[in-house]
Amino acid sequence: MDQMFLDDFKISDRFVSPGITVTESMIIDFALAYDPQPFHLDVEAAAGTHFGGLIASGIQTLALGFRAFLQLGVFRACGMGSPGLDELRWLRPVRPGDTLHSDAEVVEVRPSRSKPDRGLLVLSFKIRNQRGEDVLTMRSMLLTRRRSQ
Repeated sequence: MDQMFLDDFKISDRFVSPGITVTESMIIDFALAYDPQPFHLDVEAAAGTHFGGLIASGIQTLALGFRAFLQLGVFRACGMGSPGLDELRWLRPVRPGDTLHSDAEVVEVRPSRSKPDRGLLVLSFKIRNQRGEDVLTMRSMLLTRRRSQ
């Protein structure tokens, strides 16, 4: 992908990542380190919960979806971090065998008034499973370098 900067993005630009397939061991390993709840850790215990089986942590879903998006290289040249996320929602559980991909659409491009070398991109961000169902949605704000003037 060509190097992109704030000035290259337009409202309605869309970026779709390749998929990442979530395995049972990925779910359990993540849960052991970061989210040790029975429905993330133990197949038998998870079967007895309202989820009816093992599911990925929502934080893991967010991390995997963001990783898939970053691997597109869209922000390789211009990324400066993020001041935050808004409207984060987990809509469906992610289960072993699900393949996730990210779908991000530019909804705002705002050059900084005080720092002319940068600006803010706002993305409508969706993580979808292999059936095209949204499993996570959010608005993501990204600080982005501008091209040299």
